[in-house]
Amino acid sequence: MGSSGSHAEDRPPATPQTPQPLGLAGILPPKTEEKGDGKGATEKVDWLNLPCPVPFEEIQREALMSLKPELFEGLRFDFTKALNQRFALSHSVFMGSMEVPSQTSDVIKVPSAHYEFGANFLDPKLMLVGRVLTDGRLNARVKCDLTDNLTLKINAQLTNEPHFSQGMFNFDYKGKDYRTQFQIGNNAFYGANYIQSVSPHLSLGSEIFWLGHQRKSGIGFAARYNTDKMVATAQVASTGVLALSYVQKVSEKVSLASDFMYNHMTRDVTSSFGYDYILRQCRLRGKLDSNGVVAAFLEERLNMGVNMILSAEIDHAKKDYKFGFGMTVGE
Repeated sequence: MGSSGSHAEDRPPATPQTPQPLGLAGILPPKTEEKGDGKGATEKVDWLNLPCPVPFEEIQREALMSLKPELFEGLRFDFTKALNQRFALSHSVFMGSMEVPSQTSDVIKVPSAHYEFGANFLDPKLMLVGRVLTDGRLNARVKCDLTDNLTLKINAQLTNEPHFSQGMFNFDYKGKDYRTQFQIGNNAFYGANYIQSVSPHLSLGSEIFWLGHQRKSGIGFAARYNTDKMVATAQVASTGVLALSYVQKVSEKVSLASDFMYNHMTRDVTSSFGYDYILRQCRLRGKLDSNGVVAAFLEERLNMGVNMILSAEIDHAKKDYKFGFGMTVGE
């Protein structure tokens, strides 16, 4: 009796049988958890803490930086003198030519020159910028942070010519993962837009506007997808305009950009390709579009606070050539 009891105690306990899964779970191999540094694991998304998107009006800012440089023709000299940390004065001289409207395909240019005096006031919550030109034009910009989330922007352009002065009031509200803007302008202009982050990389937005004097209204939609290496945008409006853009960041100093624009009303199609190359002492930007226009814009730092600017644009179809040289002194 004692020996039989000892053999029973040495016998291993029976292993419980795992129930066989049903359906596809019984056919597919079991999932194995990846071990290591976790690079292959799927990144967990916190849908309640999405990033705040860029403003709706700046949805194509990376593409415009390469494809829309500030090209000019002639000679330009800019001088900025800071009186203190918040207040600065600026002087600008421009001598060149200006294109005038023509009923033919020929480009007609007339000599043009002006002097511009400006004043800037920069504060953490208030920015005032004013420009006065010798031809009587006045440009003013105001940006005031009313609260941590609400900002007021005012843009004004005043001229001596009747019905050419413009003014715009913008109220921008920045939320946790969204932005909205309301616009009021002259000629009974009213507009509003809203953009929302729907994922860590994708944001969707919409805008509406009403132009009272012309009895015109419109609505538009936009999408923006961005990562550390690329930015893609798409915009469509009821006015018949479709705009696409793509920016590829090759490295920290080199980026390539392209865009496509289609106007359903006029049946015009335009596409362009551009680049942005940042060197140690200079920055080179250029573009080539489907109309045969080639442009380049070079900014080179000669010394601390002294920059040289070279601008060139060639339109082979219209035989129009624009070259500019500029100098900027002061930061």
